Amino acid sequence: MVRARIYQPAKTAMQSGRGKTRNWVLEYPRQSAARPDALMGWQSSADTTRQIKLCFPTKQAAIAYCEEHDIDYQLASENKRKLRVKAYADNFAFGRVGSWTH
Repeated sequence: MVRARIYQPAKTAMQSGRGKTRNWVLEYPRQSAARPDALMGWQSSADTTRQIKLCFPTKQAAIAYCEEHDIDYQLASENKRKLRVKAYADNFAFGRVGSWTH
């Protein structure tokens, strides 16, 4: 069986909050190539492990689940958020880079 991947999902560009980024996800990579369905043209595959997606509250819980059920896993590194602290007053600063266009 293929190795499962454990990772913490990143927030999408359409989210303003933290959304579903606090949980850890266990999923399997694609084993066979997707091909278009003959009737509708949708993607189809015989790979059923791709449909499994388990969520865990912590990384340790996901690892414990894999070890309990003898599942090989690969742990993806955590991506910490990089906050750029900005103030609204910086838009009107004298030494502002960029010109006013109004």
